[in-house]
Amino acid sequence: MIQDIEPKIFYNTFAKKAIESQSKVILFFGRNVLIRQDKDNTLHLPAYGELSVENDAAVLEETKKYQYIFSIDNEEYFLKKSFGKEERFGTIEGYHWENISKLRQIESKEICFAVMNAFQLYIWYRDNYFCGRCGKKLIHSDTQRMLFCPECQNMVFPKVAPAVIVGVVHQDKILMSKYADREYKKYALLAGFVEFGETAEQTVQREVFEEVGLKVKHIKYYKSQPWGIDSNLLLGYFAELDGSGEITLDRQELAVAEWFDREKMPAHNDGISLTREMMGFFEEKEAFLKWYNQNI
Repeated sequence: MIQDIEPKIFYNTFAKKAIESQSKVILFFGRNVLIRQDKDNTLHLPAYGELSVENDAAVLEETKKYQYIFSIDNEEYFLKKSFGKEERFGTIEGYHWENISKLRQIESKEICFAVMNAFQLYIWYRDNYFCGRCGKKLIHSDTQRMLFCPECQNMVFPKVAPAVIVGVVHQDKILMSKYADREYKKYALLAGFVEFGETAEQTVQREVFEEVGLKVKHIKYYKSQPWGIDSNLLLGYFAELDGSGEITLDRQELAVAEWFDREKMPAHNDGISLTREMMGFFEEKEAFLKWYNQNI
């Protein structure tokens, strides 16, 4: 999956650091990131030294606008602070603006992972300029990843929204769907956000019933994945059909939902997403059945 960047190591501990010439800068405008893609499909983010600044005084003022966010091995990544609005950075020779939803590749997996996590922080900074309690301007904490209101002492931390992905199975078939009115047009598994007051397993039952009108049993946790593009923590589950397999589609959420035989699935593991890994795992019949039937 996209977070599996070994042997490289992701360090997300908060630290107060000054940006340097070789530091990597992640620049966003809307859902686009400034990036360079070589002919061999490898991706590159600009170093701070590649950003043109007119004079020493401007350099000093400009460096204050960048927030250290994390490191991958010895590479430090910085995000330009947002002050309640989006400002589009000018172009850099060799770089272009790319929609983040298109950055799903294994050639530069650590870059895709870095962009995904940086975007989660970018929208958090952008959307939390004023205090939601008293309306005063928030300030950046120097000691932790937190925005602080000096007026009412309100503390605002990054949002992480739990959501489930569900592989509904019936014998040698798995239920696959396509979203309605979304950028992603390929086959996926059923998914939905955890609502307040419910467990993740209850979310599985509710989402499956709401989206396709089916009941499930033997719900079993598989694996999790951070998905920073939507500020999510995805929780993967497999569940067995309980009763009739006749689908009643929620057309506001889904364009289509179909049962597919294990040998005829239209999508496979891409090494990036939890959804695709779960599809690939289901295709490995012996391994899947051995795992799923344990403790059922």
